[in-house]
Amino acid sequence: MTQQTSRTEMKKTASIALGGALCTAIAFGPARMGYGLFLPEFRDVFSLSTSHAGLIASSAFAAFFLALLVSAHLVVRHGSRVPVVVGSLAAAIGMALVAATQSKLIFAAGIVLAATSAGLCWSPFNDAVGRAIVEKWHGRVLSAVSTGTTFGMAGAGMLALAVALLGWDWRTIWFGFSGMALLCALYNLMVLRQLPETTASSLDPEKIKRLMGKAIRPVYWIAVSFGITNGIYLSFAVDQIDSAGGLAGLQADGAGAILFIAFGVGGIVGLWTADVERRIDLRRLVQGVFLCSVASLLAIAFGANLWAGVIASAALQGLCLMSLSAIFSFVSQRLYPDISSISFTAVLTVYALGNVVGPVLAGYLASLSSLVVVFTGAAALSLVTGLLFRARHT
Repeated sequence: MTQQTSRTEMKKTASIALGGALCTAIAFGPARMGYGLFLPEFRDVFSLSTSHAGLIASSAFAAFFLALLVSAHLVVRHGSRVPVVVGSLAAAIGMALVAATQSKLIFAAGIVLAATSAGLCWSPFNDAVGRAIVEKWHGRVLSAVSTGTTFGMAGAGMLALAVALLGWDWRTIWFGFSGMALLCALYNLMVLRQLPETTASSLDPEKIKRLMGKAIRPVYWIAVSFGITNGIYLSFAVDQIDSAGGLAGLQADGAGAILFIAFGVGGIVGLWTADVERRIDLRRLVQGVFLCSVASLLAIAFGANLWAGVIASAALQGLCLMSLSAIFSFVSQRLYPDISSISFTAVLTVYALGNVVGPVLAGYLASLSSLVVVFTGAAALSLVTGLLFRARHT
């Protein structure tokens, strides 16, 4: 490889990694998590009852779930660029609707439309990386794409804290989010133009059957397990802080923002997931991540009234989410290079199902006992998952 060719390859690698990180930052930051972060303001402006707020949240999750399936179809038919650009535009339009409207119905539609971007944008980058980047860089680039989420979450958390504590105008911030999503769409429209228009192979029943094979089953197991515990954490961590008396010196509206800022900062460690895996192997990496999950869940269970406990818990939870996201991504690429975007979508779908089941179970158990018991039980599930994980086939 000549020096000029090497520079061209590095430029292409960096541009795709940046485009993917921007997409996940916007799609999983303000577009998906922004609703929960800014909910106190939304309740006041749109007169949302608890039932209305819950219905909108459930609808947004359903939109994310369906968008995962649509994304897989679009990748097969049109390649990576179409779902990425469509997802970014959905985020831009949805967040602009939220910022501009006074109508509760249009607000809900904007939140749901923005939530589809997370399902549309992420998994296509597995396909893009597999076809445009040399194999030795796959793990690092996919780790960078996954970890973009943390910057989006931390940034959105800081802005939500500014709204809660400094009185910043949330509508201006959401128009800003929309503008960033539009720039992301334009950037990826140019960057992903260098890829072939369609994928090299179509999706047939035989390939679907491969996705149920022995090799990927351990990944499905850890995906559904972490989907359950992470869904519980994101749904009830702020409630646990409130029930423990809150954080000293901080008003109630700011607890969620602090949680997400720490969550995002801790997740930056996910950038090095592929490098760590090469050093210690996949089994030890997964077991270490789930031990961090145990510590995170126990810290929020028993230290929710302490700044150190909350920050440590959220940072560890962010580390777990970003590390496992990177693992799901590059293992899917490694096992199924010809249908890596489809296999990654399958893993994310299993994770999303865990997100659905976890909060429902937690709500029921909390009504019978307490959130301390719920988080302790979630920690036990993480411990068992880590101990039982084997990577012989993966």
